[in-house]
Amino acid sequence: MSQVPALAATFLSHTKTRFVAPSPEDFAALDALLQRAWEDAQARWPGVTVPAERFVTHVAERLPPASPTAPIAPLVSGLSLPELYLACACLLGHAAAHEALERHYLARLPERLRSLRQPDAMIDEVRQRVGVKLLVANAGQAPAIADYTGRGGLLSWVVVIASRIANKLRGQEKPSTEDDAEELFKALPAQGLDPELDVMKRRHHAAFRQAVREAAATLSAEDRHLLRLHFADRLSTYEMAPLFRVNQSTISRWLKRVQQQVYTETRRRLQEQLGLSTEDFQSFIAFVDSQLDLTLSQLLDEKREPPQEG
Repeated sequence: MSQVPALAATFLSHTKTRFVAPSPEDFAALDALLQRAWEDAQARWPGVTVPAERFVTHVAERLPPASPTAPIAPLVSGLSLPELYLACACLLGHAAAHEALERHYLARLPERLRSLRQPDAMIDEVRQRVGVKLLVANAGQAPAIADYTGRGGLLSWVVVIASRIANKLRGQEKPSTEDDAEELFKALPAQGLDPELDVMKRRHHAAFRQAVREAAATLSAEDRHLLRLHFADRLSTYEMAPLFRVNQSTISRWLKRVQQQVYTETRRRLQEQLGLSTEDFQSFIAFVDSQLDLTLSQLLDEKREPPQEG
């Protein structure tokens, strides 16, 4: 395969970060890295052809923000370069790339959606909608595959989109979130509960929801995104780990930290709002703890955000 000159120069001219000019040695190493990535991607996707300069430009435009003095090669190596190559080819409208996306990603959605407990009745529709969203321009906007930045696995990113579409379809068949919350409180079994506590939970459900809403509002955008993936999109820690390029135990640790922050803030706000005695508050909190995860999923699902990769 013939050498493609100046790939590093093409790359640096299209990054959002204006890097300090690398040394001749680093420049040559970056050029070799990009050349090798292009060749490896061609081998990974036989029949899918993208010019080297176009591929390198696509990668450069999606490089994460960095310090101008940061080493460039590790930033590039940290991306899923073969999958960025496929995404680039899909954007260019190559039929072979579309077929590869269908065979290696969209065809795997039914299994993944079932593992996320999505109903079989809508899985085929979700798969079709995901394909359209990824590959078809809409209202003057590029197809959604353009948003894939390579910072996580393409399959995990596609699953997030599919899960959100499935949840939206399910939401169209259900009452509003507020109605859901009302029904949740009405349906909670009274058996084994103190009658006064049963009255308390019915009387104060609005305060509970408001406290959770306010507690969640204190989170950073990153933490809200983490909770939304887990509660609203119903992704397991196993599914989330590739998205953030960390291991499953790290995701679990992050979730516990954020949940604890919401729990603590919810308790503080409830005690202030309700003016409960310590004994009454502890009884009410036992109820809160049992329902907070479900309420979080409802609240986080009220406002959807475009899929991101961490």
